[in-house]
Amino acid sequence: MIEVSKDKSKLDIFFIQNFLKEVYWSAGRTIEEVQTTINSSFCFGIYLNEKQIGFCRVITDYVVFAYVMDVFIDENHRGKGYSSILIEAMMNEPQLQQVKIWRLATSDAHFLYQKFGFNTLAHPEKMMEKIK
Repeated sequence: MIEVSKDKSKLDIFFIQNFLKEVYWSAGRTIEEVQTTINSSFCFGIYLNEKQIGFCRVITDYVVFAYVMDVFIDENHRGKGYSSILIEAMMNEPQLQQVKIWRLATSDAHFLYQKFGFNTLAHPEKMMEKIK
């Protein structure tokens, strides 16, 4: 049975950190850093038979802006539609329905997010960033 939960107490921090420390966007992230990001975000875990198989988090003010981060499904469970289930639950979350602007960054999953209305930036020339 598949379940998506926003209950942070169910999250398997070691599973999450083990995945994130190896991928390009978060390589080397420590368990303490993962815990800090979870504490500061609206999080979703996806579970198969009560075992966590994926994760995503949203940084938001709940009205104007939301930024989607750290979306993943464990390699052993990819290709079964679980990422779509996770993103759909996130996009349908009642507490996030007022959000007007959603953003995310991806190098390889454009096809997934396009199904949920994400597109390239309409005005990338207006966007700025600072990287430490």
